[in-house]
Amino acid sequence: MTKSPNTVGSTTYQRIKRDIIFGELAPGSKLKLDRLRERYEASMSTLRETLSRLSSEGFVAAEEQRGFFVTAVSKEDLIEVANLRILLECHALSLSIPNGDTEWEGNLVAAHHKLHLMEKRMLAGDTSSREEWKRFDWEFHLATIQACGSANLLALHAILYDKYLRYQMLVLTERGEEAVNEHRAIFEAALERDAKKATKVLKHHIDNGLQHTLAQMD
Repeated sequence: MTKSPNTVGSTTYQRIKRDIIFGELAPGSKLKLDRLRERYEASMSTLRETLSRLSSEGFVAAEEQRGFFVTAVSKEDLIEVANLRILLECHALSLSIPNGDTEWEGNLVAAHHKLHLMEKRMLAGDTSSREEWKRFDWEFHLATIQACGSANLLALHAILYDKYLRYQMLVLTERGEEAVNEHRAIFEAALERDAKKATKVLKHHIDNGLQHTLAQMD
């Protein structure tokens, strides 16, 4: 069965974005259309549309006369991304906690359970599932803010989270038990409907991740 153009475009977008985030397409590298066509089995028009979309989100740089490049990384950009994530995610969390219903609570419990099981595996020395770990991390953070009531806020936060994640994947280290405890504290404060405490811990969590990543970039 032939895929529809929309499906092909969406799949190509997800694959290229994933490879940028996880460093398989290196920061600053040129994205040559001929090579991309072979790698992703997509048409030139699909690739151009995908790269333009990724350019609008900040993952690709489009340079006149020179083509497309994976956006470069820098400490200054990481700091800005982290601060914007704090701004958006803390605001979304403060809206979500008082709005969350029973379904929101159930999704949050399930998301934290999956993340915590993965974190325990990693603390025990199993680092073979980094991509799955970061997916569970994303699902947990999304679950906390899902009831914020703003589709625009969720969409903007998702882009920033992926930019932040890209830097984490470049250094390929985790903070161990400290991050596990922060996740648990956010989870417990959210279930207790203590938005002030939850946002305070969340800010601390992102700040700590920022400092850890910056140190690894030296």
